[in-house]
Amino acid sequence: MIKVGINGYGTIGKRVAEAVTLQDDMEIVGIVKTKPTYEMKGALDANYPVFASTKSKIPFFESYGIEVSGVTEDLVEIADIIIDCTPGKLGVNNMDMYKKAGTKAIWQGGEKHAPIGASFNSLTNYSESIGKDYVRVVSCNTTGLSRTLYPLLNEYGIDNVQAVMVRRSGDPKDSDRGPINSIEPVLNVPSHHGPDVQTVISNLNIQTMAVKVPTTIMHVHCIIAELESEPEVSKVLELWDATPRVNLIEGFLANGESKVRNLPGTAEIMEWARDSLYTRGDLNQIAVWKDGVHSFGKKLYYYQAIHQ
Repeated sequence: MIKVGINGYGTIGKRVAEAVTLQDDMEIVGIVKTKPTYEMKGALDANYPVFASTKSKIPFFESYGIEVSGVTEDLVEIADIIIDCTPGKLGVNNMDMYKKAGTKAIWQGGEKHAPIGASFNSLTNYSESIGKDYVRVVSCNTTGLSRTLYPLLNEYGIDNVQAVMVRRSGDPKDSDRGPINSIEPVLNVPSHHGPDVQTVISNLNIQTMAVKVPTTIMHVHCIIAELESEPEVSKVLELWDATPRVNLIEGFLANGESKVRNLPGTAEIMEWARDSLYTRGDLNQIAVWKDGVHSFGKKLYYYQAIHQ
């Protein structure tokens, strides 16, 4: 059994832990928390050994009746691999600790590519990551772009991609995030998304922009892909339909000469995900609006929604 430790048991870490427990060749040997917040209930119910981030935090956990098995360094020593789900730009600071213990590690997409040296997407560059000791899984937006662009690249070739990320302002639980009554453009161009895609699709010519909007539900991508050959929309939809984790949805249903609202926006998509009994309502697929896909010559226009 592969012994897996989760460093950071929050929005990402708790989901990773549950995924690991579903594998028949892996086991959770511990999770790290900085404080005994409400996420602890899930860890305790699952009987995950709890490790405090530092020795100074142990009394905090014990004051709430939580048994602590050690600190981060102790978990790193007993694990075969650490999934680092600590907040973005902090996790890379743990690399020396992992290397000293000889423990492999995977980081979440909030980290930068350069310090880790390898980025991973299961569709686009799986083979490149085999044998690596340290790998970063790319972000939700990068994953979403990669999953729909990579099949187009293979089937039609891509001259250029221009995409605008309409980003949610925070996770649903992040009541301290914003904006609340504003739309904030990312004034640096390109936004980090395009260069990040190139860490897993190295030969892709892509430019991106981004705006942050006051919603906590999903991101939306507005994409213009200039292909090397003219696409037929029906064939593109068939291509995406055969691509793992791409879900074709319809914004409106045709009713004679009129249209009926179906899944026109992110609110309806998330309601559908909850009705479909996805765990926590998480939609681990890229939602592409079929009726929003259009082609003009070699240019393909489409919209997709990404659950963070």
